[in-house]
Amino acid sequence: MKSLLEKLNLPNEVQSIIQNSKKVVVAKNREELLELSYGSTENDEFHVSYDVKGKGSVQEVTVNRCKNGAVVNYLEDYMRRRDPDCLIVSDELGTDKPKFKDFYKADFEPLRQETFDWLKEQELIVLPFMSGGKEYGYESLLIAPLNAAFFACAVADIQGYISVDEIPEGFSPKAIVYLAPPFRHTHFGGKQVVVHNRSMELHEVFSYNLYPGPSAKKGIYGVLLNIGEREGWTTVHASTVRVITPYDNELVILHEGASGGGKSEMTEDIHRELDGRIVLGTNTLTGEKNYIDIVDTCEVQPVTDDMALCHPKMQNESKKLVVQDAEQGWFLRLDNIKKYGSSPKYESIIVQPSEKLLFFNLDGVSNATCLPWEHTLDSNGKPCPNPRVILPRKMVQGIVSEPVEVDVRSFGVRVPPCTKEQPSYGIIGLFHILPPAIAWLWRLVAPRGYNNPSITSTQGMTSEGVGSYWPFATGKKVTQANLLLNQITSSTHTRYVLIPNQHIGAYEVGFMPEWIAREYIARRGSAKFKQEHLTEARCKLLGYCHNTLKLDGHYIRRAFLQPEMQSEVGLEGYDKGAEILTDFFKKELAQYNTEDLNPLGKQIIDCFMRDGSLEEYCDILPMRF
Repeated sequence: MKSLLEKLNLPNEVQSIIQNSKKVVVAKNREELLELSYGSTENDEFHVSYDVKGKGSVQEVTVNRCKNGAVVNYLEDYMRRRDPDCLIVSDELGTDKPKFKDFYKADFEPLRQETFDWLKEQELIVLPFMSGGKEYGYESLLIAPLNAAFFACAVADIQGYISVDEIPEGFSPKAIVYLAPPFRHTHFGGKQVVVHNRSMELHEVFSYNLYPGPSAKKGIYGVLLNIGEREGWTTVHASTVRVITPYDNELVILHEGASGGGKSEMTEDIHRELDGRIVLGTNTLTGEKNYIDIVDTCEVQPVTDDMALCHPKMQNESKKLVVQDAEQGWFLRLDNIKKYGSSPKYESIIVQPSEKLLFFNLDGVSNATCLPWEHTLDSNGKPCPNPRVILPRKMVQGIVSEPVEVDVRSFGVRVPPCTKEQPSYGIIGLFHILPPAIAWLWRLVAPRGYNNPSITSTQGMTSEGVGSYWPFATGKKVTQANLLLNQITSSTHTRYVLIPNQHIGAYEVGFMPEWIAREYIARRGSAKFKQEHLTEARCKLLGYCHNTLKLDGHYIRRAFLQPEMQSEVGLEGYDKGAEILTDFFKKELAQYNTEDLNPLGKQIIDCFMRDGSLEEYCDILPMRF
């Protein structure tokens, strides 16, 4: 342990935790880390429990040893998905997030010291890692109780593992994550809480729960956003793919959006029926299915799954945004895999992986194979909507590791069905081409949308907040709005589209719109759209839509391009939906109209508030067709 402390340049408080704890383990390799997750080599089922004052021993998690990896299940339904309101800021730096002293009417420092004292009483696992990747990332550290080794394994798989032998001399963490699960019960009424305590030298993340989403993943995202705020760049909430057409043309699409907006799905191959047909949409009123035939689909090479690092050292003279994956592993949601054959590409990797994986919210039976379509049942008897696997990038075939130039930035929106009788914001066509100014507005509002499977709160239309990464950010909304606008103005050769998922008007479509859009845009070459094929959408927030769209020799029905053409929707249902969408944007955008907003951004918001024309948006920020 002395040799470890000599390598690590740690604050005195952190050194004291390590020196005074009962035992400290730093795993030599990933295999040892996974083995520690089972508690011991004899355990096929391991219960993670903690002594909680007033409650005795409280079991939080069961870890099962399966043939293809460790399967983690939480006893409470609530702990199986991320609480979107769990982030609290405890420092005095600038923030628009809830502050600990305001929310809890107390100073955080006594609880901080209490957390350190509790860690000193535990057997610990210490994990060095890099937030944002080895090349452009920042030195970081996890300190956790040893019986939560599965959590450390999650951090290692997502962020990138550094073995004890690889730790460089003078390793100086810019971020430290402290895991203290029982405090959820003793101090926070059973709620997920993650406290961010920032200084100019160190970003501390106090994770008071065992679900890795808010801390091991999104907590580190918050660290990167905080560093980017200070340095003038940001990490976008996006998947990225390099698409290769059957004619060997290449195109890079970056797909942003709130949780459930289709980021992971953008990296998947197009889904087909068992007979090979592609269902474009199913009418929710009649059950009628619409099919499209695509014989040769594009090859999809994943670049990022959820976090795209836009570090200034990567940008070049191409006038396109340049990105690289900020993670070493993907926290992949498996809710769309409901049966064998739903996603052959990922099923093959998951069922027979080259090394054992870490699963969450799946029905894992000890010494059997964990199957991705067997989801844990919630207490209501329904499958948990948030089954997950952490998939190391190196296991994904055709993965792209180097930085890529983005040709198209798409934004995904999860929408409900829309009909005349029940109008909603489900008025978005197959995909829309957006002027850059309107694309920026979508990134400020970032609708969370309909029936979100990833988080605990899913009712109605709400905003995920600026960039769709606001739930993980710790600073100021306007600062992030300015950074995103700077990205757009400096990436003039990147184009923008808007893509719905789940529904187009009265049709249930799942994630098919983004797969169809991906096929079509890639075939266009450099994402160029002919103006004569476009028309202004009836709702200006939707930019331009297609009059006709032909893919692989087949025309797509106009009803999917312009939902007002559906008899079930009509102009009446569409216009009511447009009003819902526009009113929601007006409410959300008002908060950005402050003196700290970039004057160009103020001009764009003013244009929206007075119902400006698409031509006016294009005058503010020119649009490339």
